[in-house]
Amino acid sequence: MSILRTAKGFAVDRHQRPPIVDVEASGFGSDSYPIEIGVVLNTGQRFSYLIKPFNDWTHWDDDAEALHGISREQLMTEGREPVEVAQELNAVLLGQTLYSDAWVVDKPWVDTLFNRAQIRRQFFVSPIEAITSEKQLEDWSYAKKRLSEELGQKIHRALNDALLIQETFVATQNSYSY
Repeated sequence: MSILRTAKGFAVDRHQRPPIVDVEASGFGSDSYPIEIGVVLNTGQRFSYLIKPFNDWTHWDDDAEALHGISREQLMTEGREPVEVAQELNAVLLGQTLYSDAWVVDKPWVDTLFNRAQIRRQFFVSPIEAITSEKQLEDWSYAKKRLSEELGQKIHRALNDALLIQETFVATQNSYSY
């Protein structure tokens, strides 16, 4: 077993699938907020949440919508209440560390959800780079692109992206032949 201790002291087995989180947002800047969260656990369990915006979450970027394909109207009709999403994420992810390949934006968006819901986050979000080898990082972009083509899933939807990130992690650690 190849155990790696992260900066916060969490043990991660490099030979298992890491739990992954991905977030889609209303835009790209500081006024944006999370509209979809996708999670894939190391057990294979999957969770996907469309988030109905709080009334004061008004920023909307048409370019972001063009990327993820989620309309504000869809969020208003199909989205779940943000407090409910935060509570369920805490219940499912209690004490776990999830990894993101876009941590610099995903973690702030997760924090935005929890801060606005006034709920303390009960899990951690860390960069995937904390558990990847140098070789994995070198191979990451190419492997991710190839896997995306092979899987044929729409990208920039949170659950699909979380699955792709997890598969890319596995492929790059196992000398994926691409």
